[in-house]
Amino acid sequence: MSTGSEPLGRRFTVLMGCLLLSSLGNGLCFPFTAIYISELLGLGSGSAGGYFIAMAAASFAAALLGGPLADRTGPHRVGALGGTALGVGYALLAPADGTPLVLASGACVGVGFGLFYAAIVGVVDGAVPESRRRTAFTVRHIVNNVGIGLGSVIAGLALAGGGTPTGTLRWLYVANAVAALPLVAVVHALRPRRDKAAEADPESTAAAEAEPAPGYRALLRSGPMALLIAAQALFAIVGFTQIEATVPLLMHDRMEVTLVWVSAVVAANSFALVLLQPLGRRWFERLPETVSLAAGPVLWVLAFGCGLLAAVLGSAGGPVLRYGLLLAFAVVFAAGELSYSSAFYPLLLRWAGESSAGRAGALASLAWNLGTASGPPIGLFIVTRASAAGSWTALAIGAAVAFGVSAALHRSAARG
Repeated sequence: MSTGSEPLGRRFTVLMGCLLLSSLGNGLCFPFTAIYISELLGLGSGSAGGYFIAMAAASFAAALLGGPLADRTGPHRVGALGGTALGVGYALLAPADGTPLVLASGACVGVGFGLFYAAIVGVVDGAVPESRRRTAFTVRHIVNNVGIGLGSVIAGLALAGGGTPTGTLRWLYVANAVAALPLVAVVHALRPRRDKAAEADPESTAAAEAEPAPGYRALLRSGPMALLIAAQALFAIVGFTQIEATVPLLMHDRMEVTLVWVSAVVAANSFALVLLQPLGRRWFERLPETVSLAAGPVLWVLAFGCGLLAAVLGSAGGPVLRYGLLLAFAVVFAAGELSYSSAFYPLLLRWAGESSAGRAGALASLAWNLGTASGPPIGLFIVTRASAAGSWTALAIGAAVAFGVSAALHRSAARG
């Protein structure tokens, strides 16, 4: 019988190492793609917009198809196919000199994202003992963020030292494509838990597989699952996209915070994810998963409250108090991220079951994409029309709405 003290294992460690490399590759490029296409390649904003539209449309379609495919053929196969498509898509941008190749790259990257994120839930779950799901998904969240952050720093240094930004970026896209290859190989080699169970008990496994897996409609007819998917979209809208897109602009334009301090606050959030993980994991994993999920937006309300205090006090409180509150915002927000990551995917797997893990992962991916597409415009709309204090208050209200949905999820799960 597995226990919570079981090690995560060598397979998971190798998987996370390859994910770190792949995320680092993504960080090399993704902040600069729109600039690269529209300005450096001279193709204009229309081509840059077309790239992202092609990516979004292809990702949506691929996720819907990839979920059932992962359930039938195994998440490791679909995840490897998605990783390959990502690598090809990034590689196509390196020699791009016209709109057709740019659009092909966007479509290929979208297919890669859709397939990979429909499969990654089952891939991570198959790499660890069942009792370590919560820790595994928390570590995966941290590794992904740290990799992107490191990649962005490396790209900034490379571009600062390079004489021709276009040529440097072309090589960065090649590096991004190459960085995906180890992850593709490792994901393809990771067999899902049900394959190992089939070897131990083939008759029971065959009987279970003979029953049709619940489809998308059946999953969403479950009250807790529908609320969980809604919560995923809300967490992206009111939380993750706001710290990435809205908060830096809010600090710089509405609070006259220098770019150096904006970078320091963003970096503090990334470092806090790593430093808080050992303590946070022990604390959050003592809580029921639905309680841990609801704790995330509560912590975000507190974090945005720190930002509000920094705005209200302004220069009257002195720079130490002001910047201390902004750093506190970054740290408390990171604690909310850890609370979310330790609970969301374990709940998703438990309520969907392994036979529908791919479909559930696809629904989570679609909800996340919806949130990341709508969150920045909403946040930027608020910041451009409200004061600093009003903007922080609006962000806190948004997090409170997310708490309301996660609290309803907790009640629904308790009734079930």
